[in-house]
Amino acid sequence: MRVERELMRGAGPVAVLKLLENGEMYGYELVSALSRRSEGVLDMGQSTLYPMLYNLEAKGFVKSRWDNSNSGRKRKYYELTKQGHTRLATDTKQWAAITRAMIALGIVSDPKPAGRDMISGALA
Repeated sequence: MRVERELMRGAGPVAVLKLLENGEMYGYELVSALSRRSEGVLDMGQSTLYPMLYNLEAKGFVKSRWDNSNSGRKRKYYELTKQGHTRLATDTKQWAAITRAMIALGIVSDPKPAGRDMISGALA
């Protein structure tokens, strides 16, 4: 399923920040991980990803560096900044609130096991 542009505009940046939470990645690696880990829902091409990365970098949420890959090609690697970690925490709370609202409205089904908190997995 392809997500419409307006929804992708909100989901894409937080998804990229989340992927970068555990370490740096280069563009194609991000494209592949987004597609694979979202089961194709957040599938985006490099023409969508790179402007998003430039925007996140301009806002100070990610930083980049050039390095040579094992094949000798230069790659631009992106990593989360301290400000990016803060933004990811804020966005995560907001997306959790949206998810709870969509569950309450019956738009999506409740993905959590009975009696467990959706975000932390702790017993409610």
